[in-house]
Amino acid sequence: MAAQGVRVDLVHTDDFASADNPLNWWPRLISQVLQPLRAGAAARYQRYDWDLGRLAEWHTIEPGGLILLEGVSASRNAFRPYLGLAVWIETPADERLRRGLERDGEQARDQWRQWMADETAWGEAERPWTRADVVVSGVEDHGTSVPPVHHA
Repeated sequence: MAAQGVRVDLVHTDDFASADNPLNWWPRLISQVLQPLRAGAAARYQRYDWDLGRLAEWHTIEPGGLILLEGVSASRNAFRPYLGLAVWIETPADERLRRGLERDGEQARDQWRQWMADETAWGEAERPWTRADVVVSGVEDHGTSVPPVHHA
């Protein structure tokens, strides 16, 4: 993908998390992607395949482009030294659950409830929306900055 002659590589946090390690996967993303690219070296990481339940093919990202790091915890505190811009997308829990079940099926409801509880706990601990450069609604069709819907 290119934007005005600049290469943009998309990295999904779901390529690092797994069903049996949904919370503490992030050191591998730092060591395999963020640190090498910051040092001007190629990043090389193995994608987690959710369908097979194991690590799959290797991916290489050459330095010199932009990296779009996508996922619920893409702006976690541990990543902040590597981020140039953080966007928080505020989406109500019922909508997140609806989308998750649409993608993964009703049989995944219990797993989604656990993930959402874990995400809520992580969010309350790290409060990433307070450090985001941009906060947008995940249910509206425009890119206008909006205040977070709910956070204690």
